[in-house]
Amino acid sequence: MKITTNFLSIFFIAFFFISCESTNSPDKQISTYEDAVNFSISKLNTSLNEVPQLKYPIRTKGFGEWELTESSAWTSGFYPGCLWYANQLVKDKNLEKQALQFTEGLEDQQFNTNHHDIGFMMLNSYGHAFEQIGNDKYKNILLQSANSLSTRFNKNVGCIQSWNGDFQVIIDNMMNLELLFWASKNGGDQTFYDIAVSHADKTIENHLRKDGSLFHVVVYDANTGEVLQRKTHQGYSDSSAWARGQAWGIYGFTMTFRETNDKKYLDAAEKIAEYFINHLPSDYVPYWDLNLPENDDRQYKDASAATIALSAFLELRNYIENTSKYDDLIEIIFNSLFSDYISVNTNTSGIINHCAYNCNSKNPYDWDASTIWGDYYFLEALVRYKQLN
Repeated sequence: MKITTNFLSIFFIAFFFISCESTNSPDKQISTYEDAVNFSISKLNTSLNEVPQLKYPIRTKGFGEWELTESSAWTSGFYPGCLWYANQLVKDKNLEKQALQFTEGLEDQQFNTNHHDIGFMMLNSYGHAFEQIGNDKYKNILLQSANSLSTRFNKNVGCIQSWNGDFQVIIDNMMNLELLFWASKNGGDQTFYDIAVSHADKTIENHLRKDGSLFHVVVYDANTGEVLQRKTHQGYSDSSAWARGQAWGIYGFTMTFRETNDKKYLDAAEKIAEYFINHLPSDYVPYWDLNLPENDDRQYKDASAATIALSAFLELRNYIENTSKYDDLIEIIFNSLFSDYISVNTNTSGIINHCAYNCNSKNPYDWDASTIWGDYYFLEALVRYKQLN
């Protein structure tokens, strides 16, 4: 299956540039798919000189260097994942070596039961390592990781607890279900599959609004399973649609359909996607909240939400008859990222600029920067596009 010819012609011959945060080489441009891949690889190779072993990027300090975290951070799997995707694109022994070193720095996290993001951490690192190298050690680490994640499941609620304290479940948690589905097919038992399905069903029931938008956070009574509150943490308001949460939903339910072949998950993915698409600005890269008022001072884009959705659309298109519905959208988002968001001619360590980590934060670096997950899903989109063609 191929994306529209119009997309191919634009993607391979259009010239893209950005006019802000300029450096001493303002005329650098990207004109082909290969240039886009090479630019991303170059950024990652440069980062290898900046990021020490056992430290992991989370987001840049404005449009500067990466801010680093420990291996226990929820984002730690994205950097080795970027390196694995880069190796998948260009087959480079040094990239593979570095990807493996940063992956193995996460080995102890297989026993982490302190939060739900072990799926992000381990599948995005050891999952790629197992896929590309095939060592059974990595398989066993992933199985233990799935077991650790499953300890956060509450039968009364039917969900995996996201954050400690009150029993809160965030829409992001849909992404971590992929680790459980993987484990159920690779030596784990049926329990992993059942937990993932239960969590997805409860998410449809309690996060998904009738109009296709999503609540960010649902708070449950851990003893009765009763919904106590629906609210936001990173969105504009409790009743709005946080852009990245909407993208997590598209991606998560698309993945869940792939793993279950249950059409209700495909329907959910398309419903969430429709709301997302209908609330995009003219360049199809969302503001950090899809319902952000025009008079709000925080008029920041979240290009990471665009890269997550873009990667999701590249999979979602495979499950519907009218693929042009998403092919045209893929074309537009790629064009927009290349023209205004890729970090060509900037000093940032990241690949994709203008990502919003959390616009409710008091730290301005959280409002407008590069994020490691924005880069990860952009690279994944490049890989998925290559596989499609």
